[in-house]
Amino acid sequence: MARPTQPLTGNERTFDKNEIIVSKTDPTGVITYANDVFCRVAGYTEEELLGQQHNIVRHPDMPRCVFKFLWDNISAGKEVFAYVINQAKNGDHYWVYAHVTATYDDQENIVSYHSSRRVPDPDACRTVAGIYKQLLEEEHRHSSPKDGMEASLNMLVGILNDAGVTYDEFIFSLLAKEEAKDA
Repeated sequence: MARPTQPLTGNERTFDKNEIIVSKTDPTGVITYANDVFCRVAGYTEEELLGQQHNIVRHPDMPRCVFKFLWDNISAGKEVFAYVINQAKNGDHYWVYAHVTATYDDQENIVSYHSSRRVPDPDACRTVAGIYKQLLEEEHRHSSPKDGMEASLNMLVGILNDAGVTYDEFIFSLLAKEEAKDA
């Protein structure tokens, strides 16, 4: 099954703040596990998801450089936290706050990846969406997708450097704002 070709609906799907979307993939990103929440929110059956690349839910508003950053880090054994907009099977969208980690065998080889996604703060999503829009515009200015991805990744690094924060510090600052609102 290819990535969805449904037109975007503009409708946002949500899930309960006490629910967690969970998936596992092999080292190449092929889905090996999808929990019921993932299936329901994405609008796919488990059978439709298993064996597919995880980018089956990739939304066109997600910059490629964010996924390059994610894959570069998780394949190096680092955990990644990220705000992600996904596309459901019918063209709806849904935001998640994702935590992605590697699973290792006895020889310390990465054998799979595990992702848990929670309901994100809407203010954090708005902040991130603005940055993603800039990164996408940079990606689209280049005729080569690879050049566009590299340019937008450099732009992301520049945005973080200008703010004087690392990627993790930026993501956690958004989470801290969310937690402060809930306190």
